[in-house]
Amino acid sequence: MSYNIHHANPPSKDGVIDLEAIIETIKTEDSDLVALQEIDVNTQRSGQGNQAQLIGDALGMHVFFGKAINFETGEYGVAILSRFPITDSKIHKLRSSPDTNGEPRVLATVNIKLPDGRTIRFCSTHLDAQKADTNRLLQIEDINIITTNETLPLIIAGDFNATAGTPVIDSLDQHFKRTCESCAPTILVNVPKKAIDFIAFRPKNKFKVKYHRVISEMYASDHLPILAIIEF
Repeated sequence: MSYNIHHANPPSKDGVIDLEAIIETIKTEDSDLVALQEIDVNTQRSGQGNQAQLIGDALGMHVFFGKAINFETGEYGVAILSRFPITDSKIHKLRSSPDTNGEPRVLATVNIKLPDGRTIRFCSTHLDAQKADTNRLLQIEDINIITTNETLPLIIAGDFNATAGTPVIDSLDQHFKRTCESCAPTILVNVPKKAIDFIAFRPKNKFKVKYHRVISEMYASDHLPILAIIEF
């Protein structure tokens, strides 16, 4: 699963934090691996809690948080949840052009030990949200460079803030295979019109996609979560 949780603030309730709604959405789908974006850790707006750990604890999952920025006396970034042990983890900083004043972004990566003893690499990211592609192009180039020599089978999931057919997703598609082709929209949650949240993998011959779908949960976040069942 990939889910931009909007720091657990339902868009219909300004200033309200409803982490239980996020937890229930993930719990209902019973996902093995979850990439989260827009996670608050100990920020004032979210009540001084570690959202990644609180979600993981509620679901009985292993947790890794990847800080992108300091925010409101706390931290803000992406996270990964896993049913299976996390044996290695790393945060990669992604580039932004200095003259854009773009918010720093990261790629969080973990090694996941599967029940059969095999290991895969799982990643969560959230690319720049500015209108121009300038920073997103730098960031997807960084991701392609970071992952190009990876020897483990690798899955990446996140909010790419770009749609299929744009240079950003074209670049992603050159190195990865997405779990959807004509992808159903994921934003804005009340009237979804664009797909900008994706799950993808490499090498392309190691995985088989059984299905991909958008989850119709329209309260908890301004994004709809996505779920893919992948055989390996």
